[in-house]
Amino acid sequence: MNHGQQSGEAKHEDDAALTEFLASLMEYTPTIPDDLVEHYLAKSGFQCPDVRLIRLVSVATQKFVADVASDALQHCKARPAPVMKDKKQQKEKRLVLTMEDLSKALREYGVNVKHPEYFADSPSTGMDPATRDE
Repeated sequence: MNHGQQSGEAKHEDDAALTEFLASLMEYTPTIPDDLVEHYLAKSGFQCPDVRLIRLVSVATQKFVADVASDALQHCKARPAPVMKDKKQQKEKRLVLTMEDLSKALREYGVNVKHPEYFADSPSTGMDPATRDE
C-alpha cells in the first residue's frame, strides 16, 4: 500500500468519526441551553440554523468554563491558608474562589480581568456581622 492510500483511509476514518460525533450532538442535552448560545452567537454576528453547530459551541464553552474553574481551584489550593483561631475552623477547611484566583486562571487563557479597587475579595464582605463567625 502506498502513502496516498493510507492517507485517504485515515481521512475517511476521520470523516466518519466527525459525522458520528455531529450526529451524537443531536441527542445531547447541553448544560448551556441552545437559546442562550444562539443569543450570544447572534449578538456577535453569527447566524446558523444547524443545531449541531450550536451544541458544538455549547460543549466547547462548557469545556472552557470547566478548565478555567479547575485552574482557579488549583490556584486557590496553592495559596497559603490563613491562620485559624480555633479547632472548629481548622476542621472546616472551606475553599473560596477569589477574584485573584479567577484572574490568574483566566490570564493563562489570554483573558485579562481587571476589577475596581472597591471590589469585595473577601468571603465575609457584605455579610451580616452576626453570621461572619459561623
